[in-house]
Amino acid sequence: MRILVTNDDGINAPGLKVLEAIAHEIAGPKGEVWVVAPAFEQSGVGHCISYTHPMMIAKLDTRRYAAEGSPADCVLAGLYDVLQGARPDLVLSGVNRGNNAAENVLYSGTIGGAMEAALQGLPAIALSQYIGPLTEDLPDMFDAAIVHGAAVVRQLLDKAQWDGGDYRLFYNVNFPPIAGADVKGLRVTTQGYRKDTFMGVEAQISPSGRKFLWIKGGPQHLPTAPGTDAAANLDGYISVTPMRADLTAYDALETLRTALE
Repeated sequence: MRILVTNDDGINAPGLKVLEAIAHEIAGPKGEVWVVAPAFEQSGVGHCISYTHPMMIAKLDTRRYAAEGSPADCVLAGLYDVLQGARPDLVLSGVNRGNNAAENVLYSGTIGGAMEAALQGLPAIALSQYIGPLTEDLPDMFDAAIVHGAAVVRQLLDKAQWDGGDYRLFYNVNFPPIAGADVKGLRVTTQGYRKDTFMGVEAQISPSGRKFLWIKGGPQHLPTAPGTDAAANLDGYISVTPMRADLTAYDALETLRTALE
């Protein structure tokens, strides 16, 4: 099996090492694991692509590359430059430091990398590690992903639906903010929504008197509705959410047609 790995935390991120280990376990001794990851952190870039300017790419080691671009850029670089069109059997994105559940999905570069792979017609899985008070005290905050990551990926490959249609399925996996030994199991979930939690800005004045704005998010440990990703994670479960890039609100179509056509 040939696996392409990327992330949004950057080529030197500890979560990428975790994902590489997962990929090697899945690929097997005769498989290939190729890494194309951002040269610098790209958290929060979503599905951004560097459409208006070029990006530099550098070979760091055997099957290991850093690109000055987003995770989606890295997937494109991997497919059409690094692998020279030799398509991988699977694309893995992560393991992100922090959850990509609920509204975080819309901002996540980790999700963006998996989404681009799906748009390219490839099986793709995004993996993220929820962080909290219990993970901060662990020898490795990625413990849940380390313990369960390969098994979850293998379950998805063996049992999940992998359609080949337009806007094909990809999967979003979040590991709960606890030790791997304490994980209760796996739950298939919908994308949640944290009520009254929004992105915002915080202003600061530099020593030169100029104003700068920091983008900041809201609390990450607010419960979401039962059956959703963040709710499962905070209850100690790994969440798996099937996703597509199609943003059509199908539930509103008939009402809109009745009103406008």
